[in-house]
Amino acid sequence: MNLKDYIASIPDFPKEGILFRDITPLMADGEAFSEACNALIDYAKEVGAQVVAGPESRGFIFGCPVAYELKIGFIPVRKPNKLPRKTISYKYDLEYGSNELHMHADSVKPGQKVLIIDDLLATGGTVEATIRMVEQMGGEVVGCAFLIELEDLGGRERLKDYNVFTLLKY
Repeated sequence: MNLKDYIASIPDFPKEGILFRDITPLMADGEAFSEACNALIDYAKEVGAQVVAGPESRGFIFGCPVAYELKIGFIPVRKPNKLPRKTISYKYDLEYGSNELHMHADSVKPGQKVLIIDDLLATGGTVEATIRMVEQMGGEVVGCAFLIELEDLGGRERLKDYNVFTLLKY
């Protein structure tokens, strides 16, 4: 199955000059979604993940099925003021702006092997923020997995010290 057949390309979204890769057609097709999740599950097994961390919100879409299948935990990485207990945070730049992410301050145990899953690797800022917070809590990032990689935006280079896995490259 060619998963690229299930990705829609939307020009000038969310602003002019951006070619947005829409994953909702893939999510809407049970077979394509299952194939993508199964590839991420295989990778999670390969790296020995003990917990999955997923940035809001599309990291939830792919991270939760992986965690569920492997019977390991899922850690939500959220925007400000979304988590109810004490958090740690990290500010970062996106390909079209800036953002800040938070995690519960006790969500990663020291030495725990963490796999970060998100839908898209572009500049790498979102995942780098997640990595910094995981490592601040003493976790070990064993991999960073993505459905899509936009190769010309520098994300893989930014994450060069980490194991990066992507299913589709543009």
